[in-house]
Amino acid sequence: MLKALGIFQRATADQLWRMLRPTDRHDRITRDTLNALKDSGLARVETRLESGHQLWVLTEKGHKEAKLLLPKTVRISALRKLRVDTKGRPVKDDGYDEHAAAVTSTAAVLTGAGYGTPLSWQTEIGHKLPYGYTQYADLTMRAPDAGVPAMLLEVDRVTEPVDDLTAKLRRYADWFELLAPKADAAKEKAARRQGAAVHDFRLWSRIYPATGREGYVPVAFVFTGKTAAQRESRMRRLEQAARAYFAGTPHRGESYTAVDYHQAVPVVVTELERITADPAGAAGKVWRRLGRDAWQTLSEALDNPDGERLYAVELQEARRRQAEREAAHWEAQRPVCTQCGTKFTDERWQQIRQSSWPGERDRQCGPCAKEAADRAQAERAARRQAEEIAIAETVEADAKKGRGLFGRRR
Repeated sequence: MLKALGIFQRATADQLWRMLRPTDRHDRITRDTLNALKDSGLARVETRLESGHQLWVLTEKGHKEAKLLLPKTVRISALRKLRVDTKGRPVKDDGYDEHAAAVTSTAAVLTGAGYGTPLSWQTEIGHKLPYGYTQYADLTMRAPDAGVPAMLLEVDRVTEPVDDLTAKLRRYADWFELLAPKADAAKEKAARRQGAAVHDFRLWSRIYPATGREGYVPVAFVFTGKTAAQRESRMRRLEQAARAYFAGTPHRGESYTAVDYHQAVPVVVTELERITADPAGAAGKVWRRLGRDAWQTLSEALDNPDGERLYAVELQEARRRQAEREAAHWEAQRPVCTQCGTKFTDERWQQIRQSSWPGERDRQCGPCAKEAADRAQAERAARRQAEEIAIAETVEADAKKGRGLFGRRR
């Protein structure tokens, strides 16, 4: 309880119940714990809200205690000091607005649905940009056990212009593209073709854990207040205005429908009213990824079924079709034997391709070429034999003539 109040500064018993003891049927144990902290001088009631809920804050003693309990990596919120009038009476503090209440309620319902613990949250974390602006996130969440290593949340009570929400996304995109100190800009540019490898050069990867998916750290807009129609209109208008930051880039080529999300900001939207009305709370199908129509669970909304997994399938299929085209083209060029009409085998084709002096026999298949070679060899052997017989006969005839001449002379 002290840790949660240290992080969120102010909260109601209802919010702390949803955050810390979501399995309880009501907030009685939470209220009893807060009263015990009050009796110990660690917490106090700052004011009573219009809803009737008491708003609890830490005392100076409780603030010191919470600081000791919180890890060094978690920033403790500022102490809300008790203000008194000239007569020493407590002055009602009206600094708590509906936006602050919505921020804490968002963290409460998400934690209650299993997205981390109170220590998973931090408020008003700044993202400093080189042009002198710092973009503060209402909430940052780290819930790796729930499949969301990191997420930035913006809570909107349907009061900000859509242009302002779009500008927030633009600034987040600008911040995600900042190079880390001493990062090699040339290598970062070359790594853009290697998908997620480019993020190793970016500042955000030094601060937030890897998302486990394509793209930058996801950003969630939680809308609350006004009417359901107004909230729906706000989400649609944001979707149209901010498409350049979340849509990703289609892969080149007619063979691909997959999208490259590595340089995109995954953006999901929800409504606090939708979350609280769903039996499964924030774990239900209460999230919508901008660019899609269906309401999904947070894990489904952050997933990219049309991203690199689809690209790998389509790439394999494109390579298969290319191999088939090349094989068909190669097969169309395969020679046909002029003797018997049979197509050349790969081995025979390779032999004639290596031939330095192509001849008539190179237009014949292996068996026909061998048969022709054997026939030519037999013909040569027969000619040689005939020539040898003719020579022998000539010699013998000449010998006979010689003997007859000598016989007459005697």
